[in-house]
Amino acid sequence: MTGRLTVLGLGPGDPRYLTADAASALAAADALYGYGPYLDRVPPRAHQDRYASDNRQEGVRAAAALEAAGKGANVAIVSGGDPGVFAMAAAVCQEIENGPAAWRAIDLVVVPGITAMLAVAARVGAPLGHDFCALSLSDNLKPWPLVERRLDAAAAAGFVIALYNPLSRARPWQLGAAFARLRGILPGAAPVVFGRAVGRADESIVVTTLEAADPSQADMATLVIVGSAETRLIRRDDGRAPLVYTPRSAERASA
Repeated sequence: MTGRLTVLGLGPGDPRYLTADAASALAAADALYGYGPYLDRVPPRAHQDRYASDNRQEGVRAAAALEAAGKGANVAIVSGGDPGVFAMAAAVCQEIENGPAAWRAIDLVVVPGITAMLAVAARVGAPLGHDFCALSLSDNLKPWPLVERRLDAAAAAGFVIALYNPLSRARPWQLGAAFARLRGILPGAAPVVFGRAVGRADESIVVTTLEAADPSQADMATLVIVGSAETRLIRRDDGRAPLVYTPRSAERASA
């Protein structure tokens, strides 16, 4: 008998951002697999086994969940945010591609969640109102020169850029290098948003400019949005935080 594997997103942190589909999948699962801090967000249930693993063990985690599902269990893997954005859905698909043929017969369901760039953008206005892209600054799974080429291309093309995995204790320099590179392409006044732990008790939102952006304001719980040349920052009175938005229209090139 073949079971089911559900890969689901918990959203940015607060339970109110968990979708109804994800909540149903969590309640129905026989076993949960995930990165430890993500599993800690899910209340324990008497009928469920829980298998926590380290952040860099995505392939091992996916293979263990697939093996359990292949034996008939109803298994769920949890991701923060959305499971398809720099998260476990891709790791599961890769294991299915390279693993036993029987894994291709497993009922696989991917349940979306609210990814960090959407949660951060909603806090400040509409910085993703026009064309945008998402890049991970981690060079654990790809070489840094590739990250540089993609940063250059995205900035030159006029995309607003959402930066995931901006830095960590093991990677303390990447965000500063990215800002230095972007300053050579974008105006210094381009808005930059640091959104940390959105939806949790320790949430922090900082709005600044590319010229003044300080990498030390970020950690692995931070999502950074770098505006394009068209992104606007609207100052407001009475101590209100500024609004950041990117107009939905762009100037047409002259013939």
